[in-house]
This record gives sequence, structure tokens and C-alpha cells, in this order.
Amino acid sequence: MRAVMIDVVGSPPEVREVPAPTAPPAGVVVEVRATGVCRSDWHAWAGHDDDVTFPHVPGHELAGVVVEVGPEVRRWQVGDRVTVPFVCGCGTCEWCLAGDAQVCPRQQQPGFTHCGSFAERVALHAADTNLVALPDGVDFVTAASLGCRFATAYRALVARARVAEGEWVTVYGAGGVGLSTVMIARALGARVVAVDRNPEALAAASRLGADHVIQAGSADVPAAVVEITGGGSHVTVDAVGSEQTCADAILSLRRRGRHVQVGLLPPVDGHPRVPMSRVIGWELDLLGSHGMAAVDYPGMMDLVERDVLRPGLLVERTVGLAEAATLLPRFDSAVVAGVTVVDPTR
Repeated sequence: MRAVMIDVVGSPPEVREVPAPTAPPAGVVVEVRATGVCRSDWHAWAGHDDDVTFPHVPGHELAGVVVEVGPEVRRWQVGDRVTVPFVCGCGTCEWCLAGDAQVCPRQQQPGFTHCGSFAERVALHAADTNLVALPDGVDFVTAASLGCRFATAYRALVARARVAEGEWVTVYGAGGVGLSTVMIARALGARVVAVDRNPEALAAASRLGADHVIQAGSADVPAAVVEITGGGSHVTVDAVGSEQTCADAILSLRRRGRHVQVGLLPPVDGHPRVPMSRVIGWELDLLGSHGMAAVDYPGMMDLVERDVLRPGLLVERTVGLAEAATLLPRFDSAVVAGVTVVDPTR
């Protein structure tokens, strides 16, 4: 099969012919029909993730059709249309049994712990725990846009921050995760401030329902958020993952506010610096959010099928494997205002 291959950390990705995967005993092989290009894929390419072994195939936001089923699989068969969370639980530990596969200590992640979906086919583990059936009304491109960024944003707001109607939500970063957060927060009845350095991304945030937008670098952003929200945001989300955006998001909160860290934070001199004196003095909640387990997908999928949530609006473009290989090394600095999806058949 054709796949995007990375030989060593930071090397130019190349499209090559590689051996097709086989189904694990409790897993499946999926023929990839669509897969997203995510900032997390760039982190893997750049060597920020210790789980990645090179040479490596990236890609973790995927949708497709089951083409091979392992002998221990009970719920799935060849021909099923599926998607999958980017965190795949083992299915047997106490966290998986409690419905929290997203923190499984033996988790597998396509595109990180094993070869991913920038390929014509991908192997997935513990299928009965991790696969999600696609409703007839949800196409592959839309489903791929759900896999990491949209599902992560959904759980960050609904399960972690528990956003209530009328609250202020400030989103740092208006890429795939940030725009997903804007859309979902508006659907929950929240008022939204979006912050980004890219005017096009801010325009996209406005189209998706952001009440206010702030261009990073043009002002004291936390002070501007405090003024707009009348004392600070109830909830902030860092969808970028930098020391600056994390700190600014925390300083944008009102007293007893909740911050959700979604963007990965590469270490700076050991650990990123966070304004902990504000966290302590104002009794702020700092929450991590790491994807969403398959058992939690039905609520989100129902809203997508009923057109309450429209993740397809986030898709900016669809490219082939060759263009994905070119895009990946510069994804961290690319000017994007939405989600890029790869069609491996191109």
C-alpha cells in the first residue's frame, strides 16, 4: 500500500510503497477514506512524543471501511463504516471498564504508538472497545474531522469544564481544535471570545459564532478578555499549546474560573512556566483533556446527525498523500483557518 513514511525525527516525509498491515487478534484493518492533518502529527514528526518509534507513518484522525477482522472481534465485520478516537483503550483495565479509555495506561494511538492513517490502510487495536459506527448521514470527511480535534473540544467543554448556558468561554487558537471549541460552545449556549494571530482564522471563528475576536499581539489579550467579559471568562481553553497561550488563558479567567489545557505543551527548560500564584489565589481549576472515549461518541454523533453541530464546516481543503507529506513539516507555522483532510485514494 501507499503511505507517508518518516525515517527519523524531523526528516522529510515521503510517500512510499510499504507492506499493508494485518489485523491484530482483537482488532481490525480499516481502509482509510479520509484522515485529518493535525498539529499533534507535527509534534510527532518534530520528536516531541516519546511513544513514536521511527521509521513511522503519522495520522490519527480517520474514517473508513473495515476490510479485515481479527478472530477475537465480536461487534464488527468487513464492510462496516467506522471512525475511531485517537486514544484507543485496551478494553480490559479499570479505566476502560469505567468508560474512561482516553486515559487507559495501556492505550494505543494510531500515528503515535503504531503506524497511523496517512496511508491506504491502518490497523486498529481492541476494536470492540474503540470503533465507532458511522451513521448513514455522516460522510467520511466529516467523520475524520471529528476524530481528534472536534471530539477533544466536545469533551473538554461538556465533560471537563461543564460549560453552562450564558457563561463566557475564551478560546486561544482558532485552528481545528479552537474552531471546534467555538462551534460547540455556541451550541451549548455560551458566549465566546476567540484569540488568534491569524486574521483569516479569526474571520472563520466569527462565522462559526464567536461573539468577539482578538488578534494576538495587537493588545494585552488577557486585559481585553477581562474587559469584554466583565471581569474575566468563566472558562478558557488553550487550543494552541504554548507557554504564552497557556499563561494568557489562565490570566483571562475570572475568580474560580476553569481552564482546560488541550494543546500539547513541549517542555521549556524542563517544564512550561504557569502563573500558579493566580491559580492558587483565585482558586482556579486547571483541567487536562485528552480526547474522548468511544462510549461517549453517541451524544456528539447525534448532534452531528441532527445538524446541531456541523463539523464539516471546519474542513478547509482535501489533499492527497503527497501534499500531506509536503504540508506536515511546516504545519506548525502554516496559516490555516480550518481542518485539512487527506484522501489517500488521490
